[in-house]
Formats: sequence, C-alpha cells, structure tokens
Amino acid sequence: MGAILGEPLQTLDYEARTAILLAHRIGLWDVYSGCERVGSLDSAIRRGRLNPLHTLFAAAPALRYVGFNGKAAAKAGQPHIPAHLRTQTLPSSSPAYTLAFAAKLQQWQQFFASLRT
Repeated sequence: MGAILGEPLQTLDYEARTAILLAHRIGLWDVYSGCERVGSLDSAIRRGRLNPLHTLFAAAPALRYVGFNGKAAAKAGQPHIPAHLRTQTLPSSSPAYTLAFAAKLQQWQQFFASLRT
C-alpha cells in the first residue's frame, strides 16, 4: 500500500498507517478473524472463522469496491459480498507468492487507478 500511495507506511506505527489509509479513503479488513494453520501458507488454513462481513457493510455504506489480497481471501470472502459491490482478486502481497513485486505492484496500481474512472 505504501508503494501505491507513495507513503512511507512501513516506517510508521499502526495508528499513523491507519490514518493515512483512511485519508486516502482506503479501509482494510481481514476475511478471517482466525483459523488453524501450520506455517503461513494460505493453503494450510483450516477451520477458518470468517469476520462478520455484514458489519463492515453496515459500518461503511458508501463502500463500492473490494479488492481481495489473493485467491484464498477471494474464495472465502466473495460469497458474502453484496452484488452491488465491484470486486477484484489481486495477487497476494505475501512473499510466499513468488510473483515478482513489480508485477504485483502493477496489478494493484491498475486496480486503484480503475477506481478513479
């Protein structure tokens, strides 16, 4: 997100990062509130507990776009997204997904650029 926004997010504390994202009208939401898994691979997720997405939609009625951070998030979250919201599955930002950072960044930038049209 820092590379997309041109902001030094990685150098800031949580509150400052959150404030910058909100200033750019960006919210982050984890699809899962918890799960069981050994290691960090999404394929190892077992017994995933979904965050109550309906509370997000109630709290953010102006929400129009949802970008999923990877295929696992999209697979879990997409069935719970209201039909009026535009969604896109983006490449996972995880280092475990070996697509080059520049290629990931380009796809994320294209998604954010498309929101302005």
